[in-house]
Amino acid sequence: MADAPRGRGGFGRGRGGDRGRGGRGRGRRGGRKDEEKEWQPVTKLGRLVKDGKIKSMEEIYLFSLPIKEYQVVDAFLPGLKDEVMKIMPVQKQTQAGQRTRFKAFVAIGDFDGHVGLGVKCAKEVATAIRGAIIAAKLSVIPVRRGYWGSALNEPHTVPNKVSGKAGSVMCRLIPAPRGTGLVAAPASKRMLQLAGIQDCYTQSKGSTCTMGNFLKASFSAITKTYGFLTPDLWREIPVSKTPYEEFSAHLHLTAKKTAV
Repeated sequence: MADAPRGRGGFGRGRGGDRGRGGRGRGRRGGRKDEEKEWQPVTKLGRLVKDGKIKSMEEIYLFSLPIKEYQVVDAFLPGLKDEVMKIMPVQKQTQAGQRTRFKAFVAIGDFDGHVGLGVKCAKEVATAIRGAIIAAKLSVIPVRRGYWGSALNEPHTVPNKVSGKAGSVMCRLIPAPRGTGLVAAPASKRMLQLAGIQDCYTQSKGSTCTMGNFLKASFSAITKTYGFLTPDLWREIPVSKTPYEEFSAHLHLTAKKTAV
């Protein structure tokens, strides 16, 4: 015979053949990544942000526009840092036994007036963390900072006493003099650091060992810093058109292009 038989029965099933272990789809798994794809916005807000019609997060907050795509936050706040605060297993009883999943709590902030908190449950730890980061970006809020005493230099503490509650946990934030630092438990301290608050006293009640509720209570308290109407916010702001109304013609044109 001119050609020697390859592998088993000449069908090339050997270790070095065409369909052996060496050539079975190597490198195929690393080809698909979400980061490499160009962002194609699917919401009106996303299209306006990508086309440069909306210039900052403050415009979004001014009109209370809901953010449905995390890429909007990435476009305006590229310096966000995320930190995994806690990963805990949760179980559900089924007929086949217990089903275990993992719950991740992720805090995110830019240390300069923006902070977010995300919670996600998934079968794998990595999936839960990725989902929690996206949820945290979608929940990013502005943080109002103020002074203790004279309004000198940059704002350094919370503007007034605020409190938040989640479950049995209550967290209260109290303004502190410059140089005090963050007098807080590790969970709430990290949230305040990510928010850009330098000096603050805290008070907590309830089952603070429940990390998830403690983080939610701290986040709720930080959220209320802009909910308190102080005299410097009394000036009347003239009502203007929302971005959807102002750029309605642009949105109509881009909607046609995406449809085609």
